Amino acid sequence: MICVIQRVSQASVAVDGQIVGQIGHGMVVLAAVHTIDLSEDVDWTARKLASLRIFAGGDRNFDRDVKEISGSILLVSNFTVAADARKGRRPSLSDAADPVAGREKFDQLVAAVRAQGANVQIGQFGADMQVALVNDGPVTFILDSRER
Repeated sequence: MICVIQRVSQASVAVDGQIVGQIGHGMVVLAAVHTIDLSEDVDWTARKLASLRIFAGGDRNFDRDVKEISGSILLVSNFTVAADARKGRRPSLSDAADPVAGREKFDQLVAAVRAQGANVQIGQFGADMQVALVNDGPVTFILDSRER
């Protein structure tokens, strides 16, 4: 799995003008499932998302995780994060899982992050979503289970 993580002060995701997920302080995660992802990738990614120290605490800028600040995670499926744009002008999406496998692994990720004790809101899988956020910092990270 590959995720783009942004620390936010607020965020929401809307489908057809209706908000389907919304958080205050926390993180927005745009997550893509690769064709080769296994349950181990889901579990590793969930543990990392719930425990990644990207929030300020005391004198240190990256000292607390999302649970420690009573924050939330807005988890949004985004297959384009798996794109390979190294060659040509059109990104290749051949590494992204097909919709059936992608949905299965994404749903597993949502459940696994919730099982870690994090408050999770989600977008709508496969929908045309509008994601609005205020990046806090800005702080942005890329997490790739293939590189663990």
